[in-house]
Amino acid sequence: MASPTRGADADGKLEANEVRRITVALVEDHHLVREGLRMVLGRQPDLEVIGEAADAAGAFRMLDTVTPDVLLLDLSLPDSDGVRLIGSLLERHPAMRILVLSMHREAETVRQAFFAGASGYMVKGAHSDDLHAAIRALMRGEQYVHSSVAGAIVEDSMHWLQSGGAMSTREREILRLIAAGRSAVQIGEILGISPHTVRRHRANLLGKLNVRGSAGLTRYAVEHGIVREGG
Repeated sequence: MASPTRGADADGKLEANEVRRITVALVEDHHLVREGLRMVLGRQPDLEVIGEAADAAGAFRMLDTVTPDVLLLDLSLPDSDGVRLIGSLLERHPAMRILVLSMHREAETVRQAFFAGASGYMVKGAHSDDLHAAIRALMRGEQYVHSSVAGAIVEDSMHWLQSGGAMSTREREILRLIAAGRSAVQIGEILGISPHTVRRHRANLLGKLNVRGSAGLTRYAVEHGIVREGG
């Protein structure tokens, strides 16, 4: 069977046999990855890439000229924290669906992305069929989580319920180091994790402990004996 053809009548209306294409934009700092995504998506008759950007600044410039149905967003951009960027992008285009495309598989990263407003979470290295399915699911009004991180989310949720929202061992370590004045980069080097993961734990602690900023985390650590005041 032939694929639906794209065309319009004299009034600019879609022809009867045409399937409306889902418009997609890419925000990814690696050119080769963007090129690959463009090629993979371009093979689908119902998907159309209408914009690309390599960083957050470029994403905002792009969205001044196009309004995609779905935005594929890499969380690790050179000029912005990807999770925080989600909310800013949605303020500009509230109806746009954001599908995170990331190498990070930690449950807290996924959770923070959804809290920020993402509609789906896809990991790099997934099969192209999964990417197509994710985009189409978002257009049906569904949320999408790739199978490779779904198990971690369930496990994390069960831990949260069983612990009554208590801090994990890793969160306690990070809280202690924050209270000691360490930066995300320094904490990452000490614990052998990425600064991105440290920031996700920090964001999770702020919500879990209901405090504001590093000062609030430090005060909590002192008041609860996690660190002694003054070191």
